[in-house]
Amino acid sequence: ATATPPPLLFSDPTPSLHSSLLSAATQHGFFHLTHHTIPSHLPLSAESVAVSLFSLPNHQKQLLFPNNWPLGHEIEDDEDSAASPGAESFCLGSLCSTESITNDLDLDPLREFTGEMEELGLKVLEELASAVGFKNPARDGLQSQLWISGGTNKPGRVYPYVLGLHYQIRCQKQSLLSDSGWVSVSGQTESVLVTLGDIAQVWSNGKLKKVRGRPAPNLDDATDNPHCITMSLLITLPVDSTVFPLIPDLVENEEGGEHDSPNNNREQRLFNSFSFEDYAWRVYNERLLLKDPLIRYRV
Repeated sequence: ATATPPPLLFSDPTPSLHSSLLSAATQHGFFHLTHHTIPSHLPLSAESVAVSLFSLPNHQKQLLFPNNWPLGHEIEDDEDSAASPGAESFCLGSLCSTESITNDLDLDPLREFTGEMEELGLKVLEELASAVGFKNPARDGLQSQLWISGGTNKPGRVYPYVLGLHYQIRCQKQSLLSDSGWVSVSGQTESVLVTLGDIAQVWSNGKLKKVRGRPAPNLDDATDNPHCITMSLLITLPVDSTVFPLIPDLVENEEGGEHDSPNNNREQRLFNSFSFEDYAWRVYNERLLLKDPLIRYRV
């Protein structure tokens, strides 16, 4: 299926913005954000640096970006074809730092891009929490990761997140796995494709639709560049976090309860609490599961 996500103007007045956010989040789980604050030159500069990372010799990639789950450099094994290389990616923290201090890499454009995207994502999350009605978490309880992928149209590793921000440098379709199945999303130049993740769905007590993993370039057109670079900023959680609905005044959904209970008019809890680290490890290593990994935590 091909979907055209609704465009949201971040400069809209609050009531209009909240109405648009609520509609897009509950019906689609993704949307295009326009009139944002990301300078148009910055993504191009960051992409140029990202391209240089893939040009490094393998031994230097491993030295500068050692694998420290989920951070670092990784080349996945391609289970479909022994002759085809797997997805290659870098997962960098918000500071985009390397292990070695003696290198000639200038990562400042990546750091600046990450910082701008992170600030935008936190503002979107704040507005989304207000629109949906869940508690907005403190910023020090969140983390950001910049995922850079290249050389394949496969989605690569999956890591749980609250919000994903994907700057659209070019007008190119993206493939993503939503609650309604695989969809091809039309591109919109200089907009930010925002995807809501599994953690956002739990926080909203199931009100929001979600996207699993990161969008991947749709390379059906033979003229497309198969070595394109994708950069996604994920707002996620520290590994020692516990995930649970953030809707106030939830009640347990116990069968056989009194029908005249004063709690009957209150919202029922749809998810049990769970360890973020255990969940993240499972979805990361099992990749895109055929079944929704949140099913086991539903009440």
